[in-house]
Parts: sequence; structure tokens; C-alpha cells
Amino acid sequence: MEDDVAPGRSSDPSKPEPGRSGKSGSQELRSQLKDRRAKFERQVDAKRADIERQVQATKAQFDATNERIEARVGRNLVNAILIGVAAGGIMLVSLIIFKVIFVVLASAVVAFATLELRKALEQTGRRVPAIPTVISAVAMQPAAFFLHDVWRWSVVLLGILLVIVWRVAEQATASKRTDLPTLVRDLASGTFIQVYVPFLASFAVFLVAQPEGEWWTLAFLILVICVDVGAYVSGLSFGKHKMAPVISPNKTWEGFAGAGVVSVVAGVLLAILMLGVPWWVGVLLGLLLLGSATVGDLAESLIKRDIGVKDMSSWLPGHGGFLDRLDSILPSAVVAYVVYLLFGGLAV
Repeated sequence: MEDDVAPGRSSDPSKPEPGRSGKSGSQELRSQLKDRRAKFERQVDAKRADIERQVQATKAQFDATNERIEARVGRNLVNAILIGVAAGGIMLVSLIIFKVIFVVLASAVVAFATLELRKALEQTGRRVPAIPTVISAVAMQPAAFFLHDVWRWSVVLLGILLVIVWRVAEQATASKRTDLPTLVRDLASGTFIQVYVPFLASFAVFLVAQPEGEWWTLAFLILVICVDVGAYVSGLSFGKHKMAPVISPNKTWEGFAGAGVVSVVAGVLLAILMLGVPWWVGVLLGLLLLGSATVGDLAESLIKRDIGVKDMSSWLPGHGGFLDRLDSILPSAVVAYVVYLLFGGLAV
């Protein structure tokens, strides 16, 4: 008997028609891909949310820690580190590649620090003319680098004289005229600014101008930083006994001891690896800079306490002002220069 099946159709009813089978398979495939994509997107969203929660928790923990540190030491640690690293990198490049850049940088920093101190003293009623103060401060730095020692001292004296003469000349103006005791106080303040900031800073510039002086300058800057960091870490970790609570409440004898250990170790390493002098010169340099940096820090704290300010300015977030960063460096520059004169010839 012949089949009644139409041509082109399957004789087996259990098998789907070819056209319908292909269409159904394609839809099923698209559905599977869609489900997989949706599942993948859900996993990605869940992972992203988990990462965001972890980041927020870490940030909250970091902020809390930073707030505790800032409450104890009075500084924003993150800003202080970032600015310190940036300034250190610029200073390193200027010393190693082209010394004149260091002179320019030193002149700029000294100008800002001088203005800070002048403005701070102005809050106590002292009047120091800004223009001659900045001119004299900036002039001392290239003079220290390019001129011989005699001419350098001449520029220092002429700068102080310029500030004095300018202030005396202001007495001719009725609005700036004062009595004699106030005038004497103003003249003393102007002289103090010139000696404390630009004159002491010029020793670092003068040291750079000497043979191999850039390495001694770099070494003493590193040591001052080591003293600062050593005191900070040791004081934060172990500090209990206040060194000078009236002048600087955050300084402790434990911090001073930690700074001493760090400065001696760093001094020995720098003496041998950078300066090429005997190790004991590094010990001496480290101890002397420990003393000068600490005295410089306390001296500026005493000035700020007398003026009634926490920081000289807010130009450097996390550090205060330029003078707040120079306080340990200024007297240390003199010490480093003297040690260079006495023992620099021992380099091999």
C-alpha cells in the first residue's frame, strides 16, 4: 500500500519539522545567553558592591587613624608626607643636576619664610617694612653662592642696614610715625628677621658652592629629616615624658632618644657611603645635628608661643608654613658648614 505522506515531509511523526526545529533551537540559545548574561551582570554588580563596601570600610578606618594621629601631633599626616616627598624630590634634583636651581629654590623659600615671620610679628604690633625685608633676604642667597666670604658678609650687613634705614625713613610719614621705644623694637625685629631666616639659610647655599658641598648639603638635609621622623615615630609610639611642655607640648624625651638613634645610624651610613669620610665623623655630625635640629624646633615653637599662633601660615597643608619646615634646617646649616670646614678634608 502506498504512503499518503506528502512529498518533502517526514514520515516519522516523532521528528520535528526542520524549519520549526531550527527556529526553536535559536530561541533557546538566545534565552540561555540572555540568562547567562543576566547572571554575569548580577555577579559583577555584587562584586562591585562588595569592593565598594571594602573601600569605604578601609577609608573610614584610615580616616579614623589619621584623625587620631592629627589630634595627637596636630598635623595631617597624608598631606605632610605628600608635600614632603615632592619638596624632597625637587631639592634632590636641584642639588645633583644643577646647583643654580638650588639657589633659586632657596631664594624663593627664604622669601616666603621671611614674609611669614614678618606678618606674624606684625600681629604683635611690630612694624617691619616688607619690601626691603624681602629684597635683603633674597639677595643674601645668590651672594652666598657667587661671592667670596668677605662680600657675602657685606651683603648681609647691607641688607640689615637697608631694613633699618627704610624703617627710620618711614618716621617721616605721619601714619607710620611711632615713639622711640616702639621704633627701637621695630628695628630690632627687622634685624632679627634678617639674621634668623636669610642669614642662617645662606650657610646652606654657601655650603653647596664648596667642592663636593652639594653632597654635604644633601647629607645634612637627610639627617635633619631623619631626626624629625625619628622623633615623630618614637614620640608617637613611646612618648610619655614631656621635654618642654610649656614650649612644645608634643615633644618627649622618648622621641628625642629615638631621633638620636636614627640620626647616629644615618650619619654613619652617609659618612661612609656618600661623604667618604671616617665613620666617626658621621657619628659626630648626627649628634650635632640632633642638637641643632631640636634647638631650632624649640626656638621656633617659642617664637610662635610668644606671638600666639599655632603655625606661621597655612601655605603648606600638613606642615603649616615654610618657616615651620625650616626651623630645624636653619641652625643645622651652620653646624653642617662648620663640620665640613673641619673634617671635609678627610674625604677619600
